[in-house]
Amino acid sequence: MLALRVVFRTKSTALLPLPGLSHSINLGYVAIRFFESLPGAMRMSEPSKGTTQAAPPTETSSLDRAPSAKEQAWEKNTLRPTLEKSPERQPEFTTLSGHAIRRLYTRADLTNWDPDRDLGFPGEPPYTRGIHSAMHRSRLWTMRQFAGFGTAEDTNQRFRYLLARGQTGLSTAFDLPTLMGYDSDHPLSEGEVGKCGVAISSLADMEVLFDKIPLANVTTSMTINSPAAIIWAMYLAVAEKQGADWKKISGTLQNDILKEYIAQKEYIYPPEPSMRLVIDTFEFGVKNTPKFNTISISGYHIREAGSTAIQELAFTLRDGMEYVEWGMRRGLDVDQFVPQLSFFFNAHNDFFEEIAKYRAARRIWHKAMVERYKSKNPRSWALRFHTQTAGCSLTAQQPYNNVVRTAIQALAAALGGTQSLHTNSLDEAWALPTEFAATIALRTQQIIAHETGVTNTVDPLGGSYFVETLTNEVERGAWEYIARIDAMGGMVAAIERSYPQREIAEASYRYQMAVDKKEKIIVGVNDFVADEKPLDILQIDETVAHRQAARLKKLRADRSQGEIDRRLHALRDAAQGKGNLMPFIYDAVKSYATLGEICDALRDVFGIYEEVAIT
Repeated sequence: MLALRVVFRTKSTALLPLPGLSHSINLGYVAIRFFESLPGAMRMSEPSKGTTQAAPPTETSSLDRAPSAKEQAWEKNTLRPTLEKSPERQPEFTTLSGHAIRRLYTRADLTNWDPDRDLGFPGEPPYTRGIHSAMHRSRLWTMRQFAGFGTAEDTNQRFRYLLARGQTGLSTAFDLPTLMGYDSDHPLSEGEVGKCGVAISSLADMEVLFDKIPLANVTTSMTINSPAAIIWAMYLAVAEKQGADWKKISGTLQNDILKEYIAQKEYIYPPEPSMRLVIDTFEFGVKNTPKFNTISISGYHIREAGSTAIQELAFTLRDGMEYVEWGMRRGLDVDQFVPQLSFFFNAHNDFFEEIAKYRAARRIWHKAMVERYKSKNPRSWALRFHTQTAGCSLTAQQPYNNVVRTAIQALAAALGGTQSLHTNSLDEAWALPTEFAATIALRTQQIIAHETGVTNTVDPLGGSYFVETLTNEVERGAWEYIARIDAMGGMVAAIERSYPQREIAEASYRYQMAVDKKEKIIVGVNDFVADEKPLDILQIDETVAHRQAARLKKLRADRSQGEIDRRLHALRDAAQGKGNLMPFIYDAVKSYATLGEICDALRDVFGIYEEVAIT
């Protein structure tokens, strides 16, 4: 399977890989990619960077904004004379997503804002200030660096390297064949084995991947979607072999198929059977793995595909609501399975917009759980989320600038109240990260946590006129999108109409136009360009594929083919019914049926999905 390669050309730079081809978002195998996968923008002003206006601009004001007499006097007596001498740099200022920003925020921007109702206290509804009362004073976020490349042995070595340097959780990247449900020796896997993640074709690979890593003592996140139930079954089998208690192990399975249809495009089956598999994992998790998050509902990939911050928030939370509704239709108790749902957001360059997004997310989820789904359990109300810095903001040009970008993005995640965090490496626009680059990325988190003082108080930006106004506006915009999707009949129906896909495509195009016109500056790409020395990068060659093929050949020779056939036949029969498929998948995994064999058994029953073109 060929990886899509996109390039970015400016008038002043040579042809280089597109900023954003990051291992962190597995873009080597995303099937659809727009000109540049950066957040979309609303309409931008035409003047380029450096344009000044001749007279003080008139700012648009909300109809109910009533500035105080002191604010009006300041504008007349202090601001206007200043602007007459030194005009502002541009006629309009916006967030990265194109949301207009005023020059000054005051109490007048918080009309009808009630701090007790809208801000509250940390650990209490509506959770604007965080889901825990002491937040990072009590416990720092989990430092969970995304890693995976080559064979299981290669990635096991990187896992142990990162844990030895202070990482507090594991996060597993899988290669394209694994993500698409193919074994490493399948013809469609050629050229992709181990390139953008670790190659896992059977339980034997998973056993090597976590060799000498006690799963009872470490939390593990796995970025896998269409074959998520199968990979999770392999993980549980390794945990069982190690003697770990399923009731006590913890971690997160991404398992978010809706965002695959919306953004990342790594789907196998049509939506309905895919959603069935997701709900099967919910049901199985409630009964067997109560501390394991059976889904990570992901806005990250939506943002990487080109959405705005508001679109990322709205589509992600509406995906979450869709999963809740499907779970309830299965007959699951909302307050039993929802506490095992987690979220995953992007941290992009616009510092305050990102912080506002995280605060609004908690408020929206609380309101939805209480008012829509009548939840009585506070654990269902509290939105827990992982954050990853923006792979699409990384540039191939001047790659050491990416260290600065990542640090700012990670700081926004910390101030926004994240529960865990991955920081991207400086070289990921070029290749998988080297150990050197991965260590700097981890050290970035450690410096923020231990040297900056931002963890010393809870929600230090709470009460800021700007932050609270922006939080309100982001929340309002997200609810408007959610209402539109509700009117279409829910997220599955909206996806079938290509609604979120089209919105993201249009936003991505608008942002790219703004970059091309230099209305939005990317340092080192469309301004402040310079000659640079090439990086030393990690190369994955075809020996990985040869080693995997040899391992699979030996595996097939050593196992009982009759037992494999029996268990795969039982899985096909179960898939034709309505029962939970996890026990049948687990049985097949335990017999060393391969990932591709199990996925093929389900393909025989469910078929495969082909996306309708966006027109």
